[in-house]
Amino acid sequence: MSGDLQGLYQELILDHARNPEGKGDPTPLAHTHHELNPSCGDEITVGVTLGGDGTIAHLRWDGHGCSISMASASIMTGLLEHASREEALALIDEFRTMLRSRGAVAPSEALGDAAALQGVAKYVMRIKCAMLGWVALEADLKQAS
Repeated sequence: MSGDLQGLYQELILDHARNPEGKGDPTPLAHTHHELNPSCGDEITVGVTLGGDGTIAHLRWDGHGCSISMASASIMTGLLEHASREEALALIDEFRTMLRSRGAVAPSEALGDAAALQGVAKYVMRIKCAMLGWVALEADLKQAS
């Protein structure tokens, strides 16, 4: 990854951490799930309501942690709100595969801004931070089935 692209990605992550998308009280939504990263103390609760057509009608999250976990939840919200349950689960799997690949798997265009988190794959301790919100949403979606 070029230095210019890496700098752009870092700025995108910081921007999402400072101005998070979808952050708010998730408890009124139909399904909620709480995740904690015990190694660093980051935690998040993600709530989701599916519409009658199976799409994510409402997606909200609240939590605290490092800029990676908060930015990742923000990016996830922008990418997956209004997606179908199946599309969301597929993108969660793709995001997980990208992060676990240690940089060997390049992100597809479908991951959008989540591609900015590809560099996290090189830091094993940070993968959980990036995955925290995605794991919570995945649990919500499985609960909603």
